[in-house]
Amino acid sequence: MKLLKHFTSLLLILSLFACSSSTIDKRYNKPSEKKNPKDNKSRFTSENDESTYRSEFDEEPVEDHPVDIDNFIRANKTSSNSSIDLSDREKMMMEIVKYLNTPYQYGGNNKNGIDCSAFTQNVFQKSIRFNLPRTASQQYNNGVKISNLRTLQFGDLVFFNTTKDSFPGHVGIFLGENLFAHASFSNGVTVSSFNSSYFKSRYVGARRAVSIPQN
Repeated sequence: MKLLKHFTSLLLILSLFACSSSTIDKRYNKPSEKKNPKDNKSRFTSENDESTYRSEFDEEPVEDHPVDIDNFIRANKTSSNSSIDLSDREKMMMEIVKYLNTPYQYGGNNKNGIDCSAFTQNVFQKSIRFNLPRTASQQYNNGVKISNLRTLQFGDLVFFNTTKDSFPGHVGIFLGENLFAHASFSNGVTVSSFNSSYFKSRYVGARRAVSIPQN
C-alpha cells in the first residue's frame, strides 16, 4: 500500500513538470515572446539588427531645420525624356531626385535600401560615369580637399563624424544653398540643411572628386 502511495505521488510530480509553460510551448510549437529590436528603429530603416544602426550613426540624426522634399523635387525635376542634352549637373541632380525617399539600409546599395556611401557612389556612376570608392572613409581620401565651407560647389562630397567606429562616418553630396543630399538613418535618402545642429556640429570637411560645371 505504501509503495502504491509513493508511486501515485511520483506520477503527480511528473505531471506537474510535464505541464510547465516551457514544455507546453514546445509541445504546441508556440514561439517564446521576444522583444523586437526593430521596435525602436526609424520607419525608413530596412530589416537589420541593431548593430547595423550603430555602424554609421551613434545617435539618430535630428532634423531641426527640415527641408521640404516635395518642393525640392518640383523645383529640380527635368521635363526632358533624354539625358543626351543634359549637363553633368542636371544629370546628377536628376539621379539624386530618383533616389529620394529610398529607405536607409546599412550595407545596402540599391533602391530597396541604401547607405550613405553607396548612395554617393551610385549617383556619380549612374549620372556622369565617375567611379567613387565604396566607403565613406575611402571617399574622404579621394579628390581635392575643400577647406572653406563657403567655396563648396554642387557635386562636392561633404563628410560628417557620426560614429566612433570609423572616420568619417557619413557622406553626402553638396547641392548649393546650404543643402546636401544623403542617405539618412532617420529619413532615408533625403535633402538636409547645414543649419541642422546635428550635421553642423559633426561636419569634418569636403572633397571635390570631380569638377562639375556649375551652369
